Amino acid sequence: MAPLDMKPNELEPYWVPFTANRAFKKRPRLFAGAKGMHYFKPDGSKVIDATSGLFCVNAGHCREPIVKAIQEMAARLDYAPAFQYGHPKVFELASRLALLAPGDLDYAFFSNSGSEAVDTALKIALGYHKAKGEGARTRFIGRERGYHGIGFGGISVGGIVANRKQFGNMLTGVDHLPSTYDRSQQAYSRGEPEWGGHLAEELTRLINLHDASTIAAVIVEPVAGSTGILAPPKGYLKKLREITAQHGILLIFDEVITGFGRLGHCFAAERYGVVPDMITFAKGITNAAVPMAGVMASKRIYDAFMTGAEHMVELFHGYTYSGHPLAAAAGVATLDLYKDEGLFERAKRLEQPFADAMMSLRGEPHVADIRSVGLLCGIDLDPLPGKPGLRGYAATEHTYHDLNIYLRVALDTLIIAPPLIATEAEIAEIRDGIAKVLKAIA
Repeated sequence: MAPLDMKPNELEPYWVPFTANRAFKKRPRLFAGAKGMHYFKPDGSKVIDATSGLFCVNAGHCREPIVKAIQEMAARLDYAPAFQYGHPKVFELASRLALLAPGDLDYAFFSNSGSEAVDTALKIALGYHKAKGEGARTRFIGRERGYHGIGFGGISVGGIVANRKQFGNMLTGVDHLPSTYDRSQQAYSRGEPEWGGHLAEELTRLINLHDASTIAAVIVEPVAGSTGILAPPKGYLKKLREITAQHGILLIFDEVITGFGRLGHCFAAERYGVVPDMITFAKGITNAAVPMAGVMASKRIYDAFMTGAEHMVELFHGYTYSGHPLAAAAGVATLDLYKDEGLFERAKRLEQPFADAMMSLRGEPHVADIRSVGLLCGIDLDPLPGKPGLRGYAATEHTYHDLNIYLRVALDTLIIAPPLIATEAEIAEIRDGIAKVLKAIA
């Protein structure tokens, strides 16, 4: 056994997720602190956060009310068993979410990550149909270029090739709608594209292929986030709702990214006037201060499980850390902060100035397309011939090391999603930094 005081190799043992580990460890990009709109490097340099961490620090970093709530809860109740027991704060948070969620989505089932939330929603869908005597409904329909986390359920219904190709067959009985993005029809879109609403009719084709009696649920992101910010065409989500309702198929909105103000509403479902049967959430629920996620389910779904002997478990599912006291405390404090500072309304006001700033990058070197909706923007770069992702990687290196900007990059797409507290001056600073990056990279 190694002595505890041995000095470790501080970089090598950590297998960094979704990262080119060998390149990273040669020239690491590290954050040692954060406050408001900024990260701090180990040397103290300020780095403006242009992507809210990973779309999750919606209210800015290290907000005092959230920090205080976590500290107080840690001192009072570090953990309560999640099975057969509870604690007051998690019931308070669930009640608050029930008031915020649209329609009759009145029941919260808590998990710890968006990936777990998606797998939870898929399992609830299967259990619901079985409880209703329709156990043959086992098929799921996702969408090409969709991202639903990295559990086997999530990558099965997801449609990002790189996340799927290493892992074999995944779940069986899954089909996919086509992506809603067509650059030839939608280039430089602000908000919801005019073209593409007809693509929802592809769901009818899949229903005719598989028969509705075999399909449990359709799962989509209202705005596809991790794939590069693809807003839904006008009328698309309402048509999906109409078709699923007609055939008794559940509709799940994955709002892990779009939830909690990113589109100017608590949930994107409000923006699009659609009430799905379930909403998955994560990220912004605690402002990322403590991991937490979950599913908002309709009363109809919840009631379907509430049968049989009252002393028996209705849904055989859960996590050790479901509704953890620290996460619940952070969640309540975060919702208070959103309300007290009017951050959802602020995001709505910032949408057009943000879009103006981002669209002004049209014509800069290497830019192939720009898409903006809410406080989300994707900027596609022309890839280097035969070297996909290399230009995006160069942008990652340059923004951090040379310009003190943190920017999420997915292959050759720059993703911008500033905290809801951003000022127009800070948005302009991000825009000017991106312009410098575009001129600097080969």
